[in-house]
Amino acid sequence: MAGSMCHRAGWPTCAGGSEVTEVADGTEIRALSGKPVENLTVEAVRAGEVGVADLRIHPDTLERQAVVAEQHDNPQLAENLRRAAELTLIADDEVLAIYEALRPGRSTPADLTTLAASLAARGLTRCAALVTEAADVYARRGLCG
Repeated sequence: MAGSMCHRAGWPTCAGGSEVTEVADGTEIRALSGKPVENLTVEAVRAGEVGVADLRIHPDTLERQAVVAEQHDNPQLAENLRRAAELTLIADDEVLAIYEALRPGRSTPADLTTLAASLAARGLTRCAALVTEAADVYARRGLCG
């Protein structure tokens, strides 16, 4: 397809050079916006038809990647991908605030516990568990603010 994004631009390609637009089970690869990946072309960008949500990964894609990681005996990567899938559901500024809160010396254990409760209340259970674990580890190692 002329002008479409290819492997060098970040999209995987098949051995024959064609773009990957669905996974082995026939599930279509789509952006966070729901737009199918084959609609994300240079022409669409030039026409103003591609927005920020079209360039963000969909949580279902991250879950499929987590399954592959598990199948290849990489449970840590699978868990990271699942946390990333949860993070797609919140605003970028909040993701950055979580990152900042998790930096050693930036938060008290109480701050992290409050953050974890907020994440859990919104269904981000994996992220909440990580923040809870960080609060415990930081307190034991004297890394709290």
